[in-house]
Amino acid sequence: MSAPLASLEQPVNAQRVAMERHSQRLVTAFIASGMLFMLLPGTFLGVWNLIGISQQRTLGSLSQAWLQAHGQAQIFGWVGSFILGIGFYSLTKMQSTLSFPVRAAWTSWVMWTLGIAMRWIGGVTGWQWRILLPLSGVLQLIACLLFYRAVRRHRPADPAHRTEAWMVVVIAATIAFLVAVAVNCAALVRLALYGTSPALPHVFDQQLVVLAVWGVLVPTIWGFNARWLPVFAGFRKPDGIRLLVAYGLSVAGVVAVFLQWLPIAAVLFLLAALLAIDALHVWEPAVQPAKLLHVHRTFPLFIRVAYVWLVVSCVLDALAVRYDHAGGIWGASRHALTVGFVAGMVFAIGQRILPAFCGMRVLWSTRLMFWSLLLLHVGCLLRVTLEPLAYESYWNFAWKLLPYSAIVELTAVVLFAVNIAATLLHPPAHLRPEIHSPLPTRGAA
Repeated sequence: MSAPLASLEQPVNAQRVAMERHSQRLVTAFIASGMLFMLLPGTFLGVWNLIGISQQRTLGSLSQAWLQAHGQAQIFGWVGSFILGIGFYSLTKMQSTLSFPVRAAWTSWVMWTLGIAMRWIGGVTGWQWRILLPLSGVLQLIACLLFYRAVRRHRPADPAHRTEAWMVVVIAATIAFLVAVAVNCAALVRLALYGTSPALPHVFDQQLVVLAVWGVLVPTIWGFNARWLPVFAGFRKPDGIRLLVAYGLSVAGVVAVFLQWLPIAAVLFLLAALLAIDALHVWEPAVQPAKLLHVHRTFPLFIRVAYVWLVVSCVLDALAVRYDHAGGIWGASRHALTVGFVAGMVFAIGQRILPAFCGMRVLWSTRLMFWSLLLLHVGCLLRVTLEPLAYESYWNFAWKLLPYSAIVELTAVVLFAVNIAATLLHPPAHLRPEIHSPLPTRGAA
């Protein structure tokens, strides 16, 4: 290489390194705040809620504002923060320029984090909720708009490259994310003007949850699974056409829920789940060995288990339309989806990719990865089994067992958070000589 060319490449490389560092710091901040919402307002408040419900033996005994604050912290505070952080990080991999939207990205993080915190405080305490709730919605919407603007301004490095099916699904889910945040903002403003408590109307709140889960979280997981599972788990390459049809069915299901065509929505969600599983070849034998370096060897198994929960959720959803009387079957269906599938996938995929995104680190403990996943699914199994039995008055003793399911899940969440936190606190892989030694790493199984 000639000297002039080398001198030209040095500034370019320096810019790329700086851009990568900015994105790594930002995704680390989003992951850290997301785990904080996952632990305290999300899971801990959920455990507290379930203990209160179990003691009173009725769902109506607990404040709807508390329940909604818990759901908001889990869906928007935890998973939403992960989506935004990973989305900003992805800009460094897809853009054609060497600039990173530093100011917009950090402003988005501050506004998003403050917005989620205000939503939780206003909903739980009721303090100044007519101010905190609409302000939280506005802050979240601005944060999301900043993210969307950054994505729109930074084009792929190769514009002629054909957009793959997984990218179409992720982009569509990102637009749905913006729609969900905008609908949430409008609802909170209306609630502050005309409401009598910091709780949204029950039916609308459930519709908003469906929009956030089936319109955003589930398709986002499908899209990134299509991109990553053939590489990480050795699955066959996905069928793009079937994946797009599955996404279309899920969108139709969301529309049916807002039209209150619940039986039709249940059928559409079940068809979407089965078609996505078929498109991703999740339950078929792998065609390549899984890449299990620095993760637990059960990683592909837990990916498949998460999709079992997706189908279980859809079946329970269909049963709830006809047989639910006290919210037990609906609740079990929602828990199988949000904990069994969404959280199960975040625990599995997250511990595979987040260390690399946050500064090329490696997972601190593969044993903690295994136990967090196992306890999460055991807790989910207890909750999904016991909730219909207790709420629908099939077995009264189930009320006494329900809190244990929440405690098991809380333990799983704590183990996941400890593992990720320890990973972030340790030096990157290239600065740890033991990573390159032939000796087994911490927690290797």
